[in-house]
Amino acid sequence: MSEIEISLNPIGRDEIHKLEYCLLIGALSRQDLLEEALKNPEERLTWIDSLAVAAAAFARQKANLTISKIAEELGRTEATIRNHLTGKTKAGQLIKETYEKFVREGVKLELLYNRRYEEEKRKREEMEKEVSTLKEKLYILKEELIKIKENLEKLSKDIPQ
Repeated sequence: MSEIEISLNPIGRDEIHKLEYCLLIGALSRQDLLEEALKNPEERLTWIDSLAVAAAAFARQKANLTISKIAEELGRTEATIRNHLTGKTKAGQLIKETYEKFVREGVKLELLYNRRYEEEKRKREEMEKEVSTLKEKLYILKEELIKIKENLEKLSKDIPQ
């Protein structure tokens, strides 16, 4: 699995998006949040949206963007962004706790994207081997068919009409 460098104080869009992704996945992988989502499946999308906005806001704040700029980029009000960043929302609290955990322990996520990518890559390689084997068999069968056809033509010429 390839390793991705995650900055806790991002500079630039790419680093912001990486931190945002890790904060969101880190929060979503919490046992208490998973249990809550299972209890209230009708609220799942609302929760995920709130967490995504909170993670995006937090990552941008760590990159020193202003609240008004964050609100503009995320299409939310400044009050909503402020509430997430100060932990007045449950989503904001979860993202803040996730960030603090990253500060203490480092970013220790098994990135789902990388795991899935590696699995899909392995499956593709297996399928490519299988296709290659089948192509070889097809080539051999084609050659045999040509020989059979030639023999049939030769035999048909030898038979008197």
